[in-house]
Amino acid sequence: MLHKTKGIALKTTAYSENSIVVHIFTETFGMQSYLIQGAKKPKAKISANLFQPLHPLEMVVYHKDNGGLQRIKEVRQIPVLRDIPLNITKSAIALFIDEILYKVLRQQAPDPFLFNFIQQAILWLDESQRGLANFHLIFLLKLSRFLGFLPLPSSLNRSPYFNLLEGTFTPNLPAHSHVLQEPHTSQFRQLLAIGFENANTFKVNKEDRKTLLGKIVEFYKLHTENFGSIHSLDILEEIFQ
Repeated sequence: MLHKTKGIALKTTAYSENSIVVHIFTETFGMQSYLIQGAKKPKAKISANLFQPLHPLEMVVYHKDNGGLQRIKEVRQIPVLRDIPLNITKSAIALFIDEILYKVLRQQAPDPFLFNFIQQAILWLDESQRGLANFHLIFLLKLSRFLGFLPLPSSLNRSPYFNLLEGTFTPNLPAHSHVLQEPHTSQFRQLLAIGFENANTFKVNKEDRKTLLGKIVEFYKLHTENFGSIHSLDILEEIFQ
């Protein structure tokens, strides 16, 4: 049966000499894998180039409820990303976010609010020229709320430690290394309170930003099964050094 759905391209893997499997987070069906036969051929009906990382898509798909590889009848990039593919800083951020999303959404059921958040964040990144150095930090913290492991703003307090294992601020230093300490606890709290539109107001030096990013990624590892390592992290740190 044919269905219309929006999607966000995440990862492409080779299937055969000319075919690919594309992993797409869809608005209607959650995370899905689609077989695109002949996508690498010069005159392919559905080209592999349509599935660049994080590109928003509008699709007509064949969907089977029993899972497995699905198929796409029609697909368009809507809207077309203008700056991310050409801007080296934005491209590095996009690759990092793409890698994170693929790891945390592998078993994700349909969630229109989550889908809309991701799509709007991508469009903001494509259009904005301000606050790029903080974008990925804010994105990860906002995303973690949808995934269920970040405390609500009402639970925030002025305690000097943030326990990454428990996801709570605490007045006492935990008996393990999975913790944020001052000044990074206060900086972390500041990040929780700002949005993309005022990302440029968050001022930290490169070493503090690197520490915060490393601890936020650690936070994700602790709360996501089989998270593994992030290969694009070194590239991102190089861009913002």
